[in-house]
Amino acid sequence: MSAETTDQLPTLETARKLGLLPDEYDRIIAILGRKPNFTELSIFSVMWSEHCSYKNSIVWLKTLPRDSERMLAKAGEENAGLVDIGDGLACSFKIESHNHPSAIEPYQGAATGVGGINRDIFTMGARPIAQLNSLRFGNLDLPKTQRLLKGVVKGIGDYGNAFGIPTVGGEIYFDDCYNVNPLVNAFSAGIVEVDKVAKATSYGVGNPVFIVGSATGKDGIHGATFASEDISDKSTEKLPAVQVGDPFMEKLLLEASLEIIGTGYVIGIQDMGAAGIICSTSEMSAKGEHGMIIDLDKVPTRQPNMDPFEILLSESQERMLVVIEKGKEDVIQQIFDKWDLNCEQIGTVTDTGRLHFYRHGELVADVPAHDLVLGGGAPQYHREYREPAYFQEFKKFQISDVSDVEAAEIQKVVEHLLTHPNICSRRWVYEQYDSMVGTANRTTNVPSDAAVVNIKGTDKSIVITVDCNSRYVNADPNTGAKIAVAEAARNIVCTGGEPLAVTNNLNFGNPYVPEVYWQFVQAVKGMGEACLRFATPVTGGNVSFYNQSSDEGPVFPTPTIGMLGLMENPENRMTLRFRQAGDLIYLVGESKDDIASSEYLYSYRGVKASPAPAFDMEVEYALQQAIKELIINKLVVSAHDVSDGGLFVTLSESAMGGNLGFTIETDSRFRKDAFLFGESQSRVVVSVAREKQTEFEDALTKSGVAFSRLGAVNDTNFVIDGQPLLAVAAAKDLYDNALSRKLEV
Repeated sequence: MSAETTDQLPTLETARKLGLLPDEYDRIIAILGRKPNFTELSIFSVMWSEHCSYKNSIVWLKTLPRDSERMLAKAGEENAGLVDIGDGLACSFKIESHNHPSAIEPYQGAATGVGGINRDIFTMGARPIAQLNSLRFGNLDLPKTQRLLKGVVKGIGDYGNAFGIPTVGGEIYFDDCYNVNPLVNAFSAGIVEVDKVAKATSYGVGNPVFIVGSATGKDGIHGATFASEDISDKSTEKLPAVQVGDPFMEKLLLEASLEIIGTGYVIGIQDMGAAGIICSTSEMSAKGEHGMIIDLDKVPTRQPNMDPFEILLSESQERMLVVIEKGKEDVIQQIFDKWDLNCEQIGTVTDTGRLHFYRHGELVADVPAHDLVLGGGAPQYHREYREPAYFQEFKKFQISDVSDVEAAEIQKVVEHLLTHPNICSRRWVYEQYDSMVGTANRTTNVPSDAAVVNIKGTDKSIVITVDCNSRYVNADPNTGAKIAVAEAARNIVCTGGEPLAVTNNLNFGNPYVPEVYWQFVQAVKGMGEACLRFATPVTGGNVSFYNQSSDEGPVFPTPTIGMLGLMENPENRMTLRFRQAGDLIYLVGESKDDIASSEYLYSYRGVKASPAPAFDMEVEYALQQAIKELIINKLVVSAHDVSDGGLFVTLSESAMGGNLGFTIETDSRFRKDAFLFGESQSRVVVSVAREKQTEFEDALTKSGVAFSRLGAVNDTNFVIDGQPLLAVAAAKDLYDNALSRKLEV
């Protein structure tokens, strides 16, 4: 029986249930020249889901800068971004979300997110060397939030530790807007020799197509469409859509995959992530402008009597599709036999441009590869967008409407900020991650604004970070997105690196809501401007829409920036910690009477409506160039950017990092709360050895960047305007233990 003569063809109502729009159903009929059968309709439903096709975002993603002299793969071309780091080496890196699965089943949702992002790296031929994560949860006082947090953190830790790739940093924020829909964004980076990069393509008529790794089960079916709809009370009924990971299987798959890539016989290789077999067969075929004949009977399965659509759409983990040179079948078979992994030839490459899937000898689906994929025939929409009413309301905020902090109240504010879950130490989290596993001294646990990972056999290190203050983005999506890029670059610069490129994870609500789509459009525009200015092109990433619920509405717009930097000279390694009492403390950059969107205003004063903090991209750019020069010329002994919690938190973290204190004077030109707790951008706290003071000041004077002397490092206390606030030991106790005390663990 052919795909064109099934007994009962699906209807428009079937298409609706699969997440397709009426005009998309009509479009499918036009592409096929007939009505699709159920398997074919299921294929289009997942491939044209937002998760796979980016149909509601691609028109704006195309506006982002994507080129530089170091770019070896443009956004969307391969499984992950690829950047030349010199000496014949490249760094492959990417960030992706696993939000909806983690909202329903936090442990497996987070674990399989980690597994999936690492597979994207090693299918490039790169060995993963470091992971980061960016997490958002709801109100930490809620039992549900605590359950989700514990499950996600354990899932990340268990999978990453067992897989053997260190988690070297990340970020966590809490806000009521994430009560229903947490965000779990996973980042991975790996290193590959430039001449050994693998491609996600398929060509060469008669070349064999293999499925390797785990067997295929019914977990994860329609996971892509599950990720392309709002979270609701009925989402828990979709538990089968959450995949189950096996990090030990993934470790074997990593080694086997790198070994077969090393033979030189691999034409193309791709991870089976979202949409499983259908995604990898269609995307590889479309890229190589070829087709495939696939026999689904040959796919190793975990359950008997699986239907064709179940085999095609399953998102079972730890699987790859591999196309190799004809005649080399025994080579790949022997390698996977050695690693005790499934390795089955399931098809061959054709020149038809179509995918023909057979089951029990019958043709069950016949679809054109090009028409399924992003950049091919998948629909692309220009959605309506409209400025939300709140945006102008936020702009009406006046600092004069909020009384300045009294001297006697500073102690209370200080303790509030040091123990706030958005600011306090993440020690409870990172102690569950092994930051040294598999590194052979690649990483150090010295605190700095970004993670530094050494590249074996060289003096080079990659410098990586993930950043986004979604409260800023909600207040002003354009400015907030610019700040996210700028802060990521600032963190890399303060660590001694040079920013190179960006991968992004764009987490937003329902794109069919005009106010949500306006947030998305404005954020992409702001991100594009900032990436252009800081010469950090976008290598790819992920768009995650539908992060909202019918009851709670959308989450804050959260365009997470994963940034890659390079440190070529290990002597430029800079940490945030003060080194010794007596060193001078300076603020590089200019303070402002600005408390907008600060943690102080939002959570301490309870004012939710205010614009984004003050930000000027040219001022930021000049600041970063000045900081680079100060580090290169060895004029500072520490550097730490001013961000969440303002100047006080920055000083506190630098002091606690070195088990020291600080003595500073506030600037009478500014309100005390703005000076100490405001979060205006483009500022860095540095410490300077006294013998370098004149040279340091001369260098900054010559640069034209504003700076001011704040005070000096002391042995024991946090002292502001002569008022001792906290001993460093007491501050560390508040800061280090706040999260575990909140969780009662």
